[in-house]
Amino acid sequence: MATLDGIDRRLLSELQDEGRVTNVELAQRVGLTAPPCLRRVRALEEAGVIRGYHADLDPAKLGFAITVFALVSLKSQAEEALRQFEEHMRELPEVRECHMLNGEIDFILKIVSRDLQSFQEFLTSRLTPVPNVASVKTSLTIRTAKQVPGVPFTD
Repeated sequence: MATLDGIDRRLLSELQDEGRVTNVELAQRVGLTAPPCLRRVRALEEAGVIRGYHADLDPAKLGFAITVFALVSLKSQAEEALRQFEEHMRELPEVRECHMLNGEIDFILKIVSRDLQSFQEFLTSRLTPVPNVASVKTSLTIRTAKQVPGVPFTD
């Protein structure tokens, strides 16, 4: 874990909430001048604490009306089998998140799709036939009450 002081934590909190804030505005928010603010942000990027920046897109407005969570069980949990499954999931653009779990289920996937028919086709032709997949249980999202990226910062 990175050693962060209070200013670093405030920088991260601000950037997590608004990644497009200018360096000048960010510096003002955390009580620095622009040059040391930029140096700190660059150091956080180089340390891998800040992994990148992205736009938060609305899937439905882009034609992806369906979000599904899939619980995947594998036939084998050997390390090579796990790596192969993970690599295969990286190649499927519909799979937006892939998390390995402990317990009865091996992976949970977050999948987006244009509609139910498209999802059914994805499920039967691209997910369940993947080598080593034993079973897939899916749940369609009805609505999302909370979706917050990153980590909580408290002062």
